[in-house]
Amino acid sequence: MADHSHLTLFMNDGNKIPVIGFGTYAPEYIPVSLSEQATEVAIKVGFRHIDGAHLYQNEKEVGRAIQKKIADGTVKREDLFYTGKLWSSFHSPELVEPNIKQSLETLQLDYMDLFLIHWPFSLKPGGDLIPMDENGKPQLDTSTDLCTIWEAMERCKDAGLVKSIGVSNFNRRQLEKILNKPGLKYRPVCNQVECHPYLNQSKLLEFCKTNDILLTAYSVLGSHRHKDWVDQNSPVLLEDPVLAEIGKKYNKTPANIVIRYQIQRGVVAITKSYNPDRIRENFKVFDFELTAEDMKTIDGINRNLRYVDIPLFADHPQYPLHDEY
Repeated sequence: MADHSHLTLFMNDGNKIPVIGFGTYAPEYIPVSLSEQATEVAIKVGFRHIDGAHLYQNEKEVGRAIQKKIADGTVKREDLFYTGKLWSSFHSPELVEPNIKQSLETLQLDYMDLFLIHWPFSLKPGGDLIPMDENGKPQLDTSTDLCTIWEAMERCKDAGLVKSIGVSNFNRRQLEKILNKPGLKYRPVCNQVECHPYLNQSKLLEFCKTNDILLTAYSVLGSHRHKDWVDQNSPVLLEDPVLAEIGKKYNKTPANIVIRYQIQRGVVAITKSYNPDRIRENFKVFDFELTAEDMKTIDGINRNLRYVDIPLFADHPQYPLHDEY
C-alpha cells in the first residue's frame, strides 16, 4: 500500500486533516451492518479520514470497523482521523459534552480528531433526533445562541475529548458571528458544506480561505438522491458530459475527476459509497493532476444547484440556506 500520509492539510489550530475522507452516512433503507463492512473496506484501501455523526445512527458499526482494523494491524489509532458532529437537538450548552462522551463510548474511542456543529439551527432538546409536534411539524428551538454552543465546544477541546472543533452547513453570516465573538478562544478549523461542480461554493470558499478556515465538501459526487430530500428530477452530476470528457483524457471516472477537482482547490473531499469497488475507485485520485484549463472548465459547469436543502427546517431563523452564501 502506497503511503498517502503526506496528503494532509494543516488546520488553523496546527492539527492536520487528510484531504480525502470516507463518509459513513447511509439512508435508512440501507442495512446498518453495511456501514461496518464499508468502513473496513475504506480503511483497507487507504482512507484515513472517517466522517461520521450522531445523526447517522451507525457509530457503533463504524467504531467496530475501526477497532477491527486497529486490532489486525492495518492502522494505529493515531493514523486515523475521525470526525463526529453535534446534532441539533443537543444545542443546549450542558448537553454538548455528554453528547460527545456518548458518541465516544459508542465508537469505542478515547477522543475524536474533529467535532463539528452539524447544522446551525436548533431543535427542541431531549430524546428525539427530529422532534415533531402533533401537526407533523418539526419542533424548532429558537432560544439557543450559536456563540454559547461554540463555547461548550471549546470546553470539550480543552478537556481533550476532541482535538479540533469546527462547524458544518454554516453560511458566511453565521461564521462571522463565531469569528467576531468576544473572548473567542478557538476559531472553527473548518466548515463542512455541500460542494460539487454544480454547487462550487466559490464565494464561501473564498471567504473561508481569507479567514484561514478549511472548506470540507460533502455530496462531492452529487448526491445519493435520497427520495425524501432530493428532487428526483435534478440532474445527475456524474452523468455530466464535461466530466466524462475530462475523465477520458486521464482514463479516470467522472467521480475521480470531481474528487481531484476539490483537492486541487484546497478543499477536503468527503466521498460516500458503500460499494467496495467504488470505494476503491474513489481513492485513486493521487496519480494524476488536472490542468488549470480543466479546473476552469469544471468551474464553468456550476449552476448553484443544491441537492440537500432540508426544507423541513427552513422556518428556523438560523436556517443557513436563505443567504447567497
